[in-house]
Amino acid sequence: MSTASISGVIITFNEERNIRACIESLQPIVDEVVVVDSYSTDNTEKICLEMGVSFYQHAFEGHIEQKNYAMSIATYDYVLSLDADERLSEGMIESIERVKENWDADGYVFNRLNNYCGAWLKRSWYPDKKLRLWDRNKGQWGGTNPHDKVVIENGTVRKLKGDILHYAYENLEEHFEQIKQFAIIAANAKYKKGKSANFIIHVLLNPAYKFLRRYVFKLGFLDGYYGFIFSGLAAYLNFMKYLRLWELNRTNGKSK
Repeated sequence: MSTASISGVIITFNEERNIRACIESLQPIVDEVVVVDSYSTDNTEKICLEMGVSFYQHAFEGHIEQKNYAMSIATYDYVLSLDADERLSEGMIESIERVKENWDADGYVFNRLNNYCGAWLKRSWYPDKKLRLWDRNKGQWGGTNPHDKVVIENGTVRKLKGDILHYAYENLEEHFEQIKQFAIIAANAKYKKGKSANFIIHVLLNPAYKFLRRYVFKLGFLDGYYGFIFSGLAAYLNFMKYLRLWELNRTNGKSK
């Protein structure tokens, strides 16, 4: 049986801080690295070209749309996708090496270990499972922007050992900024799909449950100070998302 060839795929916008380490983690295991950039104004392009990857620029229409475009221009059908602030752990590389010798599923799921303001969150934001290695003939990016996910239709999915290492936020300001952006994008995407929000259930109760689930049920309190902060801000994102959706619904008489 021949060894499977894999395309490593990344989308970027102003990722000069992260992109070199991301590419370096992919190069030992993939057969090409494809970067699709939405016209960065920093040194992202320069770094990518220095590292010899296949570099393309494409207007950003949404996370799902951009990732599907990047997947479509890859050379090989087997795709390994990372965000620019992610890396492959040694355990994940070892698992992928075995898969290359015996590709026996349509997609593969890994845990993602998140670094939050310098702290590894091993409870409140773990295992955070992600499907990132798959046959593009069997699946593509779906979900609701900005929360994209790979969807495998009528295929087999296996769980493999090893973590994706995610360097999520260097400081709280970065998280606050993303909450604002993601809440707007997510609410607008739900609204376009005809989704509605109930003030009691979605705006009030959903964020409260989100906090309890991460901080109490998943033992996030064992992550210390940043476990509490992350759990609270994750709940706040839900609050802002559903509050905006409720406001959009309210202007059209759909809210409750």
